[in-house]
Amino acid sequence: MALPAVTSPAVTSPAVTSPAVTSPAVTLLIADDDEVTRSGLRILLAAQPGITVVGEAADGVEAVERAQSLRPDVVLMDVRMPRRNGIEATRQLLAEAADPPKVVVITTFENDGYVTAALSAGASGFVLKRLPVRRIAEAVRVAAAGEAVLFPAALGRMVAARPLGSAEALPRAALTGREEEVLRLMATGLSNPEIAESLTVSLETVKTHVGNVLAKLGAQNRTHAVVIAYESGLVVPGFAG
Repeated sequence: MALPAVTSPAVTSPAVTSPAVTSPAVTLLIADDDEVTRSGLRILLAAQPGITVVGEAADGVEAVERAQSLRPDVVLMDVRMPRRNGIEATRQLLAEAADPPKVVVITTFENDGYVTAALSAGASGFVLKRLPVRRIAEAVRVAAAGEAVLFPAALGRMVAARPLGSAEALPRAALTGREEEVLRLMATGLSNPEIAESLTVSLETVKTHVGNVLAKLGAQNRTHAVVIAYESGLVVPGFAG
């Protein structure tokens, strides 16, 4: 399992605007069953500004236990781990913790079918292991700030590869036309300020629409809402706004 390089060829980056690094630093737990990968990520991410690595976990059971004891802001969660995979670990963490951490899934392949399941379980987004470490660090900071970490094109390909009938139905009649429009823009990776600019409305109006979308879809977060949008067919792979 290859380590993320400090520099690498250009790849798709998370379609979000990273918040400025502020104090105190974001605390991070790294969960990966490969010791070399886990140690490498710890060394590389600990050297990034605004991030403090507080612990490691070698499987899903340990990830839940260490997250509950260390209370990190973010868990960087591999999905394919022994004892308990990252999907179940994510679901348990978000269900049991009073103030759960954000979970960012980290994977080798952007067509990994486990990733969409993890996003549906409540993960805030995903990153690829081949990304430069600065991009992974950016994703950690973005998730800690409550934003989604999305690769819209890759997410669309993953959802499109899932069997028909596995999707959650989108209650389209429950969404207003404007709410569907906002959801489509969310699926392209736009942040709330960018959606506001695109629709020529206020930021508060966008926040209200996003909140309504999440509530009506029963989505854990905006990432989960985007998964539902793709799976329902409201947004199709290749959609660009």
